[in-house]
Amino acid sequence: MTSTYTIAAIAPHILERLRELDDAGNPPEEHVDPEQPLRCCLRRSRDGERLFLVSYSPLRHWAAETGAKPGPYLEFGPVFIHAEDCGGPAEPGVPTGMLGQRRVCRAYNAEGRIIGGVYVEDDNPTVTSIEDTLAKQFADPATALVHVRAVEYGCFLYEVRRA
Repeated sequence: MTSTYTIAAIAPHILERLRELDDAGNPPEEHVDPEQPLRCCLRRSRDGERLFLVSYSPLRHWAAETGAKPGPYLEFGPVFIHAEDCGGPAEPGVPTGMLGQRRVCRAYNAEGRIIGGVYVEDDNPTVTSIEDTLAKQFADPATALVHVRAVEYGCFLYEVRRA
């Protein structure tokens, strides 16, 4: 967490609903897969943990809170969450369990429209880090929200909001 932005997992009240019916109207799919990025606690899954794979629309929930109108930018995608309440992230700030991979930090304005994206590779010093990227994105007053996503699959990992 910084004074400019806060990093957030999927909110507990949303997780509760997703464990019953996902954002696409489907029941969750049960999985037991180690090393999956968990959007409920922002760490990787461990061997034997019971997980759900659900469809999630991060902009839909943000827009409901803020009154934004993302229009065609409203999208759905697969995310892994714990099948039961896990208590959320253990530490504030950039989740260390999600570092060391290729990411895209996609910035949105107050209406939920994409205003930029930056490729990030934390284990490569020639490419900007997540922290540096977020600081630059939030230096732009038009940035209201950033989604950090996996490059390979485009999956939503976590949300970063202006503080």
